[in-house]
Amino acid sequence: MMRTLERYQKCSYGGSESTIQAKENQLVQSSRQEYLKLKARLEALQRSQRNLLGEDLGSLSIKELDYLEKQLDMSLKEIRSTRTQQMLDQLTDLQRREQLLCEANKGLRRRLEESSHANGGQVWENSAHPAAQQPHGDGLFYPLECQPTPQIGYQPDQMPGTSVSTYMPAWLE
Repeated sequence: MMRTLERYQKCSYGGSESTIQAKENQLVQSSRQEYLKLKARLEALQRSQRNLLGEDLGSLSIKELDYLEKQLDMSLKEIRSTRTQQMLDQLTDLQRREQLLCEANKGLRRRLEESSHANGGQVWENSAHPAAQQPHGDGLFYPLECQPTPQIGYQPDQMPGTSVSTYMPAWLE
C-alpha cells in the first residue's frame, strides 16, 4: 500500500514539477530572445546616432549615405519650420502688445487733453516738460519708424559713410 501511494505521489507531483520546470525554461528562453533583440536594437540605434553625428561614416554604402542625407535634410526642415513658427508667434504677440500700448497711449492722450481743458486750457511750458519738446507734437507717444516685416542683412545706402558704388568702412575715411 505504501508503495502504491509513493508511486501515486511520484506520478502526480513529479509530473507537475516537470511541467512547471518546462514553463520556466520556456520563459527564460523567451526572455533571453527578447534581451538579444533589444540589445541588437540598441546597438543599431547607437550606430545610427554616431552616423548622424558624422562619425563612423567610412563603413556606410552609398545607399546608406543617401538615406542619412535625406534624414538630415528632413530634420533641418523641421527645425527651421519650428523656429519660423516660433518667430511668427512671437511677432504676433509683439504686434498685439504694440496695439494694446497704442490704445493705452491714445487713452492717456485723451485724458491729458481732457485734464488740460478742465484746467482752463493751461499748457505746460516747453522747458518744464521734456515730452512737450517732441517735434511730432505728441506728449506721450513716440512712433516707431520701422517696417512691418523684418529685414535680414543691410542695405548699402543705409550704412553710414558708404555709397552705393563703393564700400569703405567709416573708420577709414
